[in-house]
Amino acid sequence: LLVWLRMRRLIATLKPDVTHGHGAKAGAFVRMRRRSDDTIRIYTPHGGSLHYPLNTFKGEFYARLERTLMDATDLFLFESAFARDTYQRIVGRPRGVVHCVFNGVTPEEFEPVGIADDATDLAYVGEFRHIKGADLLVDAVARLHEGGKKVTLTLGGDGEETAALKAQVDRLGLSSAIRFIGHVKARYGFSKGRLLVVPSRGDSMPYVVIEAGAAGIPMIAARVGGIPEIFGHDSPALFAASNAEAMAEAIAAALDDPQATAQRASALRERISAHFSQQAMVDGVLAGYRDAFANH
Repeated sequence: LLVWLRMRRLIATLKPDVTHGHGAKAGAFVRMRRRSDDTIRIYTPHGGSLHYPLNTFKGEFYARLERTLMDATDLFLFESAFARDTYQRIVGRPRGVVHCVFNGVTPEEFEPVGIADDATDLAYVGEFRHIKGADLLVDAVARLHEGGKKVTLTLGGDGEETAALKAQVDRLGLSSAIRFIGHVKARYGFSKGRLLVVPSRGDSMPYVVIEAGAAGIPMIAARVGGIPEIFGHDSPALFAASNAEAMAEAIAAALDDPQATAQRASALRERISAHFSQQAMVDGVLAGYRDAFANH
């Protein structure tokens, strides 16, 4: 409530032409204002309210709220086709202007990242939350050890599941193979492993994948959400989501053929340069604003 009141005061002071809410809460705050003849209201969902199944209380509550605010939106600016399709399936087809604009990275983020001297076989960079799947990656490492492949892993991040993850590592007897380095900057985390693994149970358009791809980091990822839009839907770097066995097999394949893994990383870097640059994102957002003003 306090944040909403502060936003109302800020908008009243600045009198902006565009109010753009990113995420469910900010999107609600922006669209709860009265319609104005000279101001457009933009909403970019970031998963959030779309991650809950409709057959749950939270899912039904958020879907109803999204439907209530749908007609108060001049432009839906989705960060992936997956997010757009999920919104239309759960909430409905918007009557306002709809654009898809990929997240973009800066030219500096295309600088290669060197691998650290103390790098492990694998690295994970992200939050320790159920949806991000770090526990699945630990299970995959355990499966590889059981099969005689003694891979090592660096976990960079923190979050609500930190204690549970450490307990899982201890329970599986992997303390000597898996290290925790806490919350780190993405590029530093990338340097701590020879293969980045993105084990998400659910994601829309994760920046960590785009940043790692831009830096030329060898990487495999779960086939979930908007991730296939980054790699290309037929990429062999994708594995079945929420499946530790499939992840273990993908890890083994990537480590066993480092030349093919490096070639995929190079091709992904070129793909990201063409479709996920910051300039392309800026151009796409401004084009969306122009269309929304014309429609308004």
